[in-house]
Amino acid sequence: MKKTQFKGVIILLLTAFIWGSSFVAQSVGMDSVEAFTFNGIRTLMGATVLLPVILIRELFAVKKLPAGERKSVKIFDKKTLLFGSILGVVLCFASNLQQFAFYYTDSGKIAFVTAFYMFFVPIFGIFLKKRLSFLTWLSVLGGCVGMYFLCIDPSSSSGINQGDILAFLCSIFYAVQILCIEKFAPQVDGIKLSCIQFAVSGTISCILMFIFETPNITNILSATTPLLYSGVMSCGLAYTFQIVGQKYTEATLASLLMCLESVFGVLCGAVILHEVLTGREIAGCVIMFAAIILSQLSEIITAKIKSKRT
Repeated sequence: MKKTQFKGVIILLLTAFIWGSSFVAQSVGMDSVEAFTFNGIRTLMGATVLLPVILIRELFAVKKLPAGERKSVKIFDKKTLLFGSILGVVLCFASNLQQFAFYYTDSGKIAFVTAFYMFFVPIFGIFLKKRLSFLTWLSVLGGCVGMYFLCIDPSSSSGINQGDILAFLCSIFYAVQILCIEKFAPQVDGIKLSCIQFAVSGTISCILMFIFETPNITNILSATTPLLYSGVMSCGLAYTFQIVGQKYTEATLASLLMCLESVFGVLCGAVILHEVLTGREIAGCVIMFAAIILSQLSEIITAKIKSKRT
């Protein structure tokens, strides 16, 4: 089992806060620009912010090498390009599904539904021949109950909101992204991997932007502040923090820390955007968060029970 280091905990806590507060920026940005436009620009911003960092690091690294070896150094090797491209495609699906959800529902609600990826991570583990404990299945059931309270109002004839469905689908792709990062990050440089995934995701989103939307420079400029925060902080900084933080943190604790983004998302939405959840929706959030915590602690609890028996 990977040993958790304090710096990994701090990095992932910052990641969760930045992601949570970014839901506000994404919501505000949608007042001016369309989904593919916002997402394409912000992810390319993330890649652009990381590129100078990578180049400076490489410059200092190359200076330490013998003169004969400097010409053969490549900034991005084939493995980094391959892994980053795979992550970029997955991130493109996840982030755009989430961005379109802002057309239909509040940022705080999207934050909690997106956090459902915490249940998909262990469920997908079944296909990797990993056994799930009783507590994990119990947490999945609790998450479904919480989502029912959060997304479905029996008194409303409209049923499930379109934004809830999009956020739910988004959570599936984020679960895939987390599993891919867990596999890829130990093999390549984390910052380079993050830069490639943003470049690929942003490029695909911008192509879709020109096909399906009508980008307007005036509208884009009016969304400068949310684009900068979401691009520089959420993409450039937080996603890189995620890759680096997961290197120093045991997987269960890492997932638990990252799921706090849903709490920060609701709090920021309430404080900044004055969003108000109904009593039923608040109950759904509480049940979901309790289930999320249980799902991430289930392995530890199960292991302790087995050790006591033996």
